[in-house]
Amino acid sequence: MQNKSFITTMLILFSAILAMAALASRKPPSVVQTNLENLPMQIGSYAAVNDAFPQSVYDELNADMHVYRHYRSPEGQVIDLYIGYYGTAKGGRTGHNPYACQPGAGWGVVRDEKVKIYVLYNDNYDKVNYTTTCKGDLYNVMLHWYHSSGTEILDSGFERNIQRFVNRITKNRNDGAFIQVSMQVQKAQVEQAFLNIKKFAEQIIAELPQYWPVEKEVESGIFSRTEPANRN
Repeated sequence: MQNKSFITTMLILFSAILAMAALASRKPPSVVQTNLENLPMQIGSYAAVNDAFPQSVYDELNADMHVYRHYRSPEGQVIDLYIGYYGTAKGGRTGHNPYACQPGAGWGVVRDEKVKIYVLYNDNYDKVNYTTTCKGDLYNVMLHWYHSSGTEILDSGFERNIQRFVNRITKNRNDGAFIQVSMQVQKAQVEQAFLNIKKFAEQIIAELPQYWPVEKEVESGIFSRTEPANRN
């Protein structure tokens, strides 16, 4: 019985070594079209303007593509959208998230939980992170998550790591994006802001599959956008 268990363990270990060796020998694909910059500038009644961070922020984030926009409703409500996309060659994810960045900028976390949002292309619900932070009288109400393969929604870095490993083996691809949808409001407006960003996030998620970046195994490693280059 012990010999059988030993042989089974060794077979599993040997298979894992072979899988890792095969993975290491495969060249990661390159981003050949970013596409995310072509996400609609009009989402429901909200119309967007592009914005930009200081260059030092882009250098620190080191993403393949950034989308940073402010969507304004006819009533003057503003929803902020940020997407940081990382191709397979960059590991498919960022080390930055609101749990570190918000307190570092002076915002205190007052609420953090998982919430379900509707995913149109799956006709189902997925969990994302709902976080509210506060600085003085201003509240930052946000939904954030990791997005993979255009259709996979992951609410934690742990899930993202598992997804990266599986996709790297099965598809030779483990690209992904950090996505944040947020509003800055007064305390009395927090609950309504949550409803607004929840609906907006559901609309953004419905658009993502058709605007997800394209990766291919190419010699040059040069990627392109589908319109003139823009950091936002």
